[in-house]
Amino acid sequence: MDAVTAVAVAFWTMLPAYVPNNAAVLAGGGRPIDGGRTWRDGKRLLGDGKTWRGTLVGTLAGAALAAALNVARPALADATGVALPAFPPVVALALPFGAMLGDILASFVKRRSGRERGAAFPLLDQLDFVVVALVLAALVAPAWFRATFTLPVVLVVLVLTPVLHVLTNAGAYLLGLKDEPW
Repeated sequence: MDAVTAVAVAFWTMLPAYVPNNAAVLAGGGRPIDGGRTWRDGKRLLGDGKTWRGTLVGTLAGAALAAALNVARPALADATGVALPAFPPVVALALPFGAMLGDILASFVKRRSGRERGAAFPLLDQLDFVVVALVLAALVAPAWFRATFTLPVVLVVLVLTPVLHVLTNAGAYLLGLKDEPW
């Protein structure tokens, strides 16, 4: 697989996992997942930033994007000459839900490490959602995962994601959608 194809496939397959956290920021709010409960250390389990509405909207936005990509795939594949993978329904849900779950788990880890809501946690902030999305996709569709996420594609995802994460968060901060630029 050449480098251009690896980048195209990596970006394409991760789009349903890249979108959910952004959608959650736009449509979040409401009841926190942790309901205000605390851990043994007296700190909140997750905090007010992780809500049921944000998780649901984020997951649905990613799944809707996967469905739209499936519709656009034949024309884009023909136009670019790149064999873009289709998203089976179970993967169309697993990638965005895994992204949301990864962000929730990272919030739990951040609270345990003493970081406040919005505090930076390099690498965890950039890769939490990717790792859990990939693990969940591998669990629900192992054959699709092995065929799609070859070593070159995984390497591109691990390099591309932190760059995109930093750029999109900085943009959201400049637009007033986030309180911090990370």
